[in-house]
Amino acid sequence: MAQIRVRNTGELITGEENVRSFLNSFEVLYEHWDTSKLPAHLVENFSLSDENKQEILDAYEAEIKDLAARRGYRTWDIVVLSDATPNIEELLKKFENVHTHTEDEVRAITAGEGIFVIKGNDEVGYFDVILSPGDVISVPEGNPHFFTLTDVRKVVAVRLFIETEGWVAHPFADPAFSK
Repeated sequence: MAQIRVRNTGELITGEENVRSFLNSFEVLYEHWDTSKLPAHLVENFSLSDENKQEILDAYEAEIKDLAARRGYRTWDIVVLSDATPNIEELLKKFENVHTHTEDEVRAITAGEGIFVIKGNDEVGYFDVILSPGDVISVPEGNPHFFTLTDVRKVVAVRLFIETEGWVAHPFADPAFSK
């Protein structure tokens, strides 16, 4: 279940309804999908074949199509990041810079863990949304953020897009941000 750590106060927000309420206040969508739908051989599997990726998409087909219909997403895929991923350090450096998008950034975590670092308002500042299997998040278009891995350094996620070219980041220089 997702947790939120507010960086400037150290406050930790837990519990599905508390997390959802906090994120909703920043127009960030949060949902939780049933992890028991994932076939056992794909739980904690971070070396996925194309067939395995399709199995994940098939397992969550109803949820993906429902979210896509509600939010206008037209395409989706699976991303796998782990120490076995070629050029993982370069990829993480690319992801770990504050940026925006011209569409929502959506992730549905099916295995492992990840963190979205999101800019809130002036009072809250940046906050970390620590995601685990079943957590679904949609960071709104134009909202400064970035994604990184936890110390587990493994994640499998469904990504949904409006634009068919997929993930396109626009750098966001923010002197208020510090890692």
